[in-house]
Amino acid sequence: MGNENAERIQTSILNRAEKKALVWLAERQPAWVTSDFLSYVGVAGALLFALFCQLANGDVRYMWLASLGLVVNWYGDSLDGTLARVRNLQRPVYGFFIDHSLDALTTCMICIGVGLSPMMRLDIALVILAGYLCMSIYTYLSTIVMGKFRLTYGKLGPTEVRIIIILVSVLYIYNPWKDVAFEIAGQQWTVFDLIGCAVAVILFMIYILSMAADLRRLAKQDPAKPFKK
Repeated sequence: MGNENAERIQTSILNRAEKKALVWLAERQPAWVTSDFLSYVGVAGALLFALFCQLANGDVRYMWLASLGLVVNWYGDSLDGTLARVRNLQRPVYGFFIDHSLDALTTCMICIGVGLSPMMRLDIALVILAGYLCMSIYTYLSTIVMGKFRLTYGKLGPTEVRIIIILVSVLYIYNPWKDVAFEIAGQQWTVFDLIGCAVAVILFMIYILSMAADLRRLAKQDPAKPFKK
């Protein structure tokens, strides 16, 4: 319903360089590598991320392997569509469905992984997950209702978000004040918990402001009709 012809909005910082890299990689994939295979590689990467985040409670250096899981996730999730386009094997409806069905799963794994790690409280990571899923629902509604498939917001897209998670992980491994905690409302909070709260607030603000702007636009496009008895 509208996803095949939707305008793709992609304004991220790394968009141009990433496209070139993905095309270069797609042209060099062996014949047995398919788009579906890469989609599931992306899921495997997210699963590795969550697993190593949990293991980091015993040894914080596992966060390096968790970051490697995010690289595997990027490789599969970003390359699957490019491979189909390079080989001229696009399946717009099937591809849209499987890609974003698996995106929901991998997003859950990544956010839960962050919450299972020593880096951030699980409840805060789940609030971030809720905000991200609200943004995802908004994106899919925009695709269907307005024919605009927004892959990025501002200068940030999924690739930039992965890089930020990796950088925060490295910062957590090496900073000397990661265990410094503050008591707020009877709860222990670290600096990284506060960062997580800020991320959640930003996600919900983007969601609410974007939705409000589109509601005003749609109200003019589809005005209310006077009630007649």
